Amino acid sequence: MLNTIAAFDRIGEENAFAVLARATALAAQGRDIINLGIGQPDFRTPEHIVEAAIKALKDGHHGYTPATGILPLREAVAADLHKRYGVSVSPDEVMIMPGGKPTMFMSILMFGEPGAEILYPDPGFPIYRSMIEFTGAKPVPIPIREENGFAFSAEETLGLITDKTRLIIINSPANPTGGVTPKAEVDKFVAGLEKWPNVAVMSDEIYDQMTYDGEKHVCLLSYPSIRDRLILLNGWSKTYAMTGWRLGYAVFPGKLYDYARKLAVNLHSCVNAPTQFAGLAALTGPQDAVRAMVAEFDKRRKVVVEGLNKLEGVSCIMPKGAFYAFPNIKKTGWKAKPLANALLDETGVALIGGPDFGVLGEGYLRLSYANSTENIVKALGRMGDFLAKRKAAE
Repeated sequence: MLNTIAAFDRIGEENAFAVLARATALAAQGRDIINLGIGQPDFRTPEHIVEAAIKALKDGHHGYTPATGILPLREAVAADLHKRYGVSVSPDEVMIMPGGKPTMFMSILMFGEPGAEILYPDPGFPIYRSMIEFTGAKPVPIPIREENGFAFSAEETLGLITDKTRLIIINSPANPTGGVTPKAEVDKFVAGLEKWPNVAVMSDEIYDQMTYDGEKHVCLLSYPSIRDRLILLNGWSKTYAMTGWRLGYAVFPGKLYDYARKLAVNLHSCVNAPTQFAGLAALTGPQDAVRAMVAEFDKRRKVVVEGLNKLEGVSCIMPKGAFYAFPNIKKTGWKAKPLANALLDETGVALIGGPDFGVLGEGYLRLSYANSTENIVKALGRMGDFLAKRKAAE
């Protein structure tokens, strides 16, 4: 029998893809499945972006690019960040990635090792903890609480820092909760970090353009005091409905940039060329499709929350960002994952159980409203019928 490295026994997964596979298999059997599990926009990538990729192929952009990404795209990222947040970023700090996860992987790999501690949100994106455990570092959960609007608490987060803390991961707007941390709380967090000059921060801002009710995203690049230890994660997947294109970017400070470059050379060489030209067209072209998509998500958000709050034993606060609702199902008497499994098997509604996002996710489900209003209403009806008819079960 082959001897594998022990670290691979510690690595986890993202269960949303397992639910997607199961839902797809059921649909292939003829079942009527409504997928509210997977976190991807149900919109097409805007046509001018698609055309830019086709043009790049026709123009002969078939070869390797620099490991850090083509310069015009890195310049466009820097310009976009300046335009939207008023921050000055050098193109030489920007690295183009094949999606968002490589930035997580590289950042955690840089700071994670046995004896180190890395703070991460719970409930939060499951790959954070998975990669922390892979490195041998100790994962330290930052509680993300419903009573706090699913924003992180600066005081609570700062209170978790020890002499062993190497990295703090934050995510706003947040997956899976839709929570948005207000500026006053971010201000307190950054001010508190002055006592911990050797602690780095990775800010996952992939949903930065998806906020509602006048809520404004706070970009951590706006804080000069932490720029030399801040890693920004962002990309095109959510904003431009480009999940399958696998295109993201990071902003790395100082010497961390060259570490990331070396990791890219060893890992994926470079991001495929035509996709980078598509990303360039996305940033420099019209933004009408983005605004229209977010406006539609906003409408669905209200339908989802209103409908969830009518279900027996279910309550849901209004998410302020992303395209997720995180309903509280504790009063139904069900545990979250058994309920999610039963809803898929018996009603054809695919959701994700809260524990897939962390220990504090128990008692909640994640519902993605990246589906049509018609399907959302139909799914809520099926969920309501199920909960009304079935007694609580483990």
